[in-house]
Amino acid sequence: MPELSPVVGSKESVKGNVLTRAVRRVRAALSISAALFALAACTNTSFDQMNASGPVAQPVEQPGAGANIGAGQIRVGLILPLSAQGNAGIAATSMKNAAEMALNEFKDPNIQLLVKDDAGTPQGAQLAAQQAIDEGAELIVGPLFAQSVSAVGGVARGRNIPVIAFSTDASVAARGVYLLSFLPESDVRRIVEFAGSRGKRSYAALLPDNAYGGVVEAAFQQEVARRGGRVAAIEKYPSDPARMAEAARRVAAAAGGIDSILIADGADAVPQVVQALNAGGVSSKRVQLLGTGLWDDPRIMQTPGLEGGWFAAPESAGFRSFAGRYRARYGNDPVRTATLAYDAVALVAALVKTQGAQRFSEQILTNSSGFAGIDGIFRFRADGTSERGLAVMQVAPGGARPVSPAPKSFTPGT
Repeated sequence: MPELSPVVGSKESVKGNVLTRAVRRVRAALSISAALFALAACTNTSFDQMNASGPVAQPVEQPGAGANIGAGQIRVGLILPLSAQGNAGIAATSMKNAAEMALNEFKDPNIQLLVKDDAGTPQGAQLAAQQAIDEGAELIVGPLFAQSVSAVGGVARGRNIPVIAFSTDASVAARGVYLLSFLPESDVRRIVEFAGSRGKRSYAALLPDNAYGGVVEAAFQQEVARRGGRVAAIEKYPSDPARMAEAARRVAAAAGGIDSILIADGADAVPQVVQALNAGGVSSKRVQLLGTGLWDDPRIMQTPGLEGGWFAAPESAGFRSFAGRYRARYGNDPVRTATLAYDAVALVAALVKTQGAQRFSEQILTNSSGFAGIDGIFRFRADGTSERGLAVMQVAPGGARPVSPAPKSFTPGT
């Protein structure tokens, strides 16, 4: 069965700083399938925006929730909000299943996952980390929420225990606290890079007035400047449809000297934004529309005026395979982001199998050649953020089609 693999081909990987060829069978990158679960239908769905309501201030053990997985000698903490209400608890259960599936599909892993429920709170995460480390955890996988990641990082750093977490908030990344998630910065970098390669130089952006929009704005300005382009206009809008249309009309009024417009939002907002742009005289036949992974949604493909738009996202084959195996095992569909837990645990299992006593060292985890998992290639940077190899997809009525494939390897040292 599939396992996590190294990105090979560089001198570093040949020398053994990444995983061996024995675990190189999963190469397929993923896209987002919104039909699977509305909870996490797109790459940039933020765990930090999920509803983890409930004043629980300590881990809560539900029946089976805290049962350890595996019987190996190497202990690894798995911290998830299993008892949290709403979408967070649903996601946590799916990710726990994916972690279990990774161990079952990896041959003879010498690992025991210490499953801890943080209830979706920083206090719960802190206590869960303390429990896992006291029970011998050498590394922690999880948690999901930004504040919980900070709480776990504070405990783990004091004990020199690395963390592989799932928050989409890059501000909580740090040395030794690595984010294996879909960061919006990666989407922006990829789509601006591709647009520039197709001759686009003058950009505008329409962004939601929220934390996600703020991150995208900073990354967008940086990437456009890095590639010698010009940002002619940036407008933010609230969720109110009327004010959303006003922002789109302001961009449309300035569209005479613009060749590309980034609309960094999901299917609940993008159709209204595009409609307002069209009403202001902007046509996708003249101006290239750009998007992030939030566009990977069947509703986007059916939006009039978006055909031909480009967006960055993983490719689809790996996720389809994973989802099929998950359904066969658990009888329901995984949340889209369950693959993060699978890849994290598969990475841990592969490092345990191949890297000896240095398995979780900073040098191993931040190898610049990276690793290849279900979600495609990824690598951790020394500051704790991650980089992914993404495809560029084009909106089409029959579904997104790739116009630039995801890379198969990173350039070592970059």
